[in-house]
Amino acid sequence: MSFRVVRTSKFRHVYGQALKREQCYDNIRVSKSSWDATFCAVNPKFLAIIVESAGGGAFIVLPHNKVGRLAADHPLVGGHKGPVLDIAWCPHNDNVIASGSEDCVVKVWHIPDGGLVKTLTEPIVDLVFHQRRVGLVLWHPTALNVLLTAGSDNQVAIWNVGTGEALVKIDCHPDIVYSACFNWDGSQLLTTCKDKKIRIINPRSGEVESEAVCHEGSKATRAIFLRHGLVFTTGFSKMSERQYSLRTPDALNEPIVMVELDTSNGVMFPLYDPDTNLVYLCGKGDSVIRYFEITAEPPFVHYINTFQTPDPQRGIGMMPKRGCDVTSCEISRFYRLNNSGLCQVITMTVPRKSELFQEDLYPDTFGDSAALSAEEWIEGKDAEPILISLKDGYKPPESKATITVTKRNMLDKGQAKTGKTQNQTQISDKTLQEFADEIRKLKAMIVKHENRIRALEAEVALSKANADEDGSGGDGLNAGHPLGDDEV
Repeated sequence: MSFRVVRTSKFRHVYGQALKREQCYDNIRVSKSSWDATFCAVNPKFLAIIVESAGGGAFIVLPHNKVGRLAADHPLVGGHKGPVLDIAWCPHNDNVIASGSEDCVVKVWHIPDGGLVKTLTEPIVDLVFHQRRVGLVLWHPTALNVLLTAGSDNQVAIWNVGTGEALVKIDCHPDIVYSACFNWDGSQLLTTCKDKKIRIINPRSGEVESEAVCHEGSKATRAIFLRHGLVFTTGFSKMSERQYSLRTPDALNEPIVMVELDTSNGVMFPLYDPDTNLVYLCGKGDSVIRYFEITAEPPFVHYINTFQTPDPQRGIGMMPKRGCDVTSCEISRFYRLNNSGLCQVITMTVPRKSELFQEDLYPDTFGDSAALSAEEWIEGKDAEPILISLKDGYKPPESKATITVTKRNMLDKGQAKTGKTQNQTQISDKTLQEFADEIRKLKAMIVKHENRIRALEAEVALSKANADEDGSGGDGLNAGHPLGDDEV
């Protein structure tokens, strides 16, 4: 008599659920760019989506409470001269976002707490280095104001956004860089390239520590560092079958696991949750989200389930764990873009009967405080991320304007540009509409007065003309009949 032993896992019954349409975001002109990017970035305050825009590139930023159908003239972030290709929220400041574009420039923006009330065209800082389009922007996980950018010129640059200078320039890729990922403490950089190779690089020196062929196929590949140092990749075989693999950094050319999934042609984006060791595979053009658990037991990558939707996805964004609802055992939340212009919200939940805080589901997670400054990081110091507990829910700080930086910080300057303090920025946003209403009233009053003045001027001109006629008749009543000589 044979029987099958079921693997024990607290995530075996994780299920996905899409929110109702009125709780999602609709009427969004999602970018039609063919660039392989997620087009979406999320944090606990805002949702950002790259959109189609005439006369340059733009993306839209929405507070999470602004659900429903969007107005066609909703304010944009629109300072780029070419289409925006990638966006990324700063992990240490929920009001700061970076964007890369086809105009070869990377811009860093500051979004006020209440969202935008008018189109934003003035960035905090422009980062100019790349000679061709910039298709990848990535923030450092532990160091403040450190940003990585990669362009189609095969160059990778690491910036100190606080001073606007490039700290490191990495020139070891012979072709376009498809993806990049820092490890847990940011001491190593993992990249995939169009030459089919995966590389582990020292981000401070640009030296390649190890490299190997990632996937045999010629289509785009993706790779991420897992929390305990392993490398997870997605790509294509020679026969264009989609694959995923698991590798160790010491032996990149010998995968622990290499599995073929299907024959679809959409690039797969691996989205990773380090707290639960779950990897979500979301393919461009797919209508499914597959999720897997990474463990130390064979086969190491365990398939859990698939979330199915009727519409293919154009892009996707994943909420950081501090933005999830711990009271309903929500472990992940996705923002999925459809071609129809709908941004669908999908929650991944572990079914539990108890309403108490589940400590096994929510270990301490990434906080929003940096462990290092940019200067400390470039000098060679490494530090683990600062973790926070979600037991009482995530409480965002009142203001991020109080970040202290030893050198000139252009982020602070940008915040000062929009208002000397955060409170003044909020007040100006709140009263801006009132000023606009007052201006409209004044314009209406001016038009009314102008019409009245024109009417009075016409009336005066008419009465003047009548007076002139009466005056000429009074002086010579018989002017039409001149007197004869015999009448004198």
